[in-house]
Amino acid sequence: MHDVTTLSPTGCPQAGDPALAERLRALSHPARLAVLRQLAKAEQCLCGEIVRGLPLAQSTVSQHIKILVEAGLVRSESKGQRTCYVLDRVALAALEADVQAMFLALGAAQAACWTDDPADAACS
Repeated sequence: MHDVTTLSPTGCPQAGDPALAERLRALSHPARLAVLRQLAKAEQCLCGEIVRGLPLAQSTVSQHIKILVEAGLVRSESKGQRTCYVLDRVALAALEADVQAMFLALGAAQAACWTDDPADAACS
């Protein structure tokens, strides 16, 4: 698991985790979310099967799959001359935990930043 948020000595968030940002960027396109949904429904999928489920060209789908693989959210497995794609469920669970930890840290930092006494505000 990654250190998702670096906190200053006052408890305020600083520079985030570039690996987390990259994984979230991989999720930021509707076509990639659709690919993940298709993979979630099946044990594994060939690229052609994924293409049939989307209104996109094969080359476009391949590019989206490549981004998901590079982000570590999808794995490719060779089956003879074919390549099957599967969700990396361990990586997705780690991403879920990292995002949850990030929001918990941000919530704690926000609470430290908002006090009734502006002189006590940790993030001013």
